Amino acid sequence: MTRNDLKKTGDSRRRILLVDCDAFFVQVARLEDPDGAGRQRFLIVGGSAAGRGVVTSASYAARRRGVRSAMPTARALRLCPEAAVVPVPRRAVARWSRRVSEALRELAPVVQPASVDEFYLDLTGTERLFGTSLAKTAEHIRRAVRRRTGVVVSIGGGTRRLIAKLATGAAKPDGAYVVAPGEEGAFLRTLKLSDIPGIGPGLARELAAKGLVTVESAWGVEADWFRRWFGERRGAWLHRRIRGVDDGDVDPTPKRESISSERTFGSDVGDDEELLRRLLVQCGSVAATLRSRSLRARTVTTKIRDYDFRTRQASRTLTEPVESDDAVYRIAAGLLADLRERRRVPARLLGVGLGGLVEAARAASQLALFPTGPERPAVVRPSSETETDRRLARAADELRTRFGQTALLRGSVLDVPASRRRRAAGTRQDSERGDRPDG
Repeated sequence: MTRNDLKKTGDSRRRILLVDCDAFFVQVARLEDPDGAGRQRFLIVGGSAAGRGVVTSASYAARRRGVRSAMPTARALRLCPEAAVVPVPRRAVARWSRRVSEALRELAPVVQPASVDEFYLDLTGTERLFGTSLAKTAEHIRRAVRRRTGVVVSIGGGTRRLIAKLATGAAKPDGAYVVAPGEEGAFLRTLKLSDIPGIGPGLARELAAKGLVTVESAWGVEADWFRRWFGERRGAWLHRRIRGVDDGDVDPTPKRESISSERTFGSDVGDDEELLRRLLVQCGSVAATLRSRSLRARTVTTKIRDYDFRTRQASRTLTEPVESDDAVYRIAAGLLADLRERRRVPARLLGVGLGGLVEAARAASQLALFPTGPERPAVVRPSSETETDRRLARAADELRTRFGQTALLRGSVLDVPASRRRRAAGTRQDSERGDRPDG
């Protein structure tokens, strides 16, 4: 029986591992700065020593003090005042992630990066090749990755991706744990419902209101009850999820689902014009990444976190995908305006994301084009993208590649007071620039 046959039948001979880099951002910070961050037992990655921003990751010693990812750094420092705080080493994280990925590709036939610090391996059909149990293979891979890269990983294993994912919780830190075929039910019944990926805090509260907190307490509930409580689709999914049923395959060539950029400000920003200026920079960044991968996006999302840590976001899905800075900015700026209209308070974080990614070569070519006449329309609809938009964006990419990222900048992104920019604009009329950002 082939690997594909086993995937379709869910045969107990499937051998799936999940390699999880322990506290990866903390590890990278220590590997990059062994004499600084490397010497800190209590280490927080993300935010600043002044308490701005949020925690991206924390060392296990800090976690034992109650520090958690996504927690405001100020609160984390109150829980663990002796902790050192370092910024997120984004480029280094990508570099070390590639090293782990390269090592795994030499150790397993099928590898799927699930994120920068998680990798699924499909070892189905390799029993004769490795000549050992899945548990021993997992331990061999764990040691080999550390020896080759210096990165500590934990590995969970089982007959399905979801079981392997949950098993990593029992493996951490720096261990391996494999759920044997036929033991999935017994393993799952030791967990809380909130431990299962996809069951977030909101759904966990709904289940708790019905007296369901552990997998054990929900195990005997029939699928019909879940469908009555949560609807046909969601209820059926929940019933299967609780039993560890996962139809996902380990795909060595997964498509990237989104591209995003988020920035936490050094001090809260309440001025709408300043927020738009910063949004323009972020839109340019994600759009450039989009084009570098020959992709276009159907969905644009704007995210804002207010001074009181209330996080809000809005999205817009387009009929036709876009790729230019201008098109992304027009949509993101409109979404930001809507969010600010509902609650205009100082913001501490701003983000923009692109989803619904499709290959540019296959994208439909029904986008609006500039008219061939001598005059261009005064206002371009926010959702439209012209061929000229795309050509200008690609030309700008080429210039920045040749002469550096600062070779071509918009006047509106420079740190110039708003009053001076308005004076410099002179008598230029709004109708002349439509709804495009100042360039």
